[in-house]
Amino acid sequence: QGWAAGQLIERLGLKGTCFGGAQISPLHANFITNIARATAADVEALIGYIRDRVKEAYGISLTREVRILGEKG
Repeated sequence: QGWAAGQLIERLGLKGTCFGGAQISPLHANFITNIARATAADVEALIGYIRDRVKEAYGISLTREVRILGEKG
């Protein structure tokens, strides 16, 4: 099945999920928005959560379309 990442995330009911100040957009599951001074760690944690949930539910390993530069901390 050729599902897009956003469709998989939406099917899992993850729209609106927050980690710190980072949120999966309630309008479009392919976007992470900064709703409350999100840190890079918040965004990375949310991405990891999404990837884990999709892998667990569908056996699909999502890959990032962005590169994260710099150091944690």
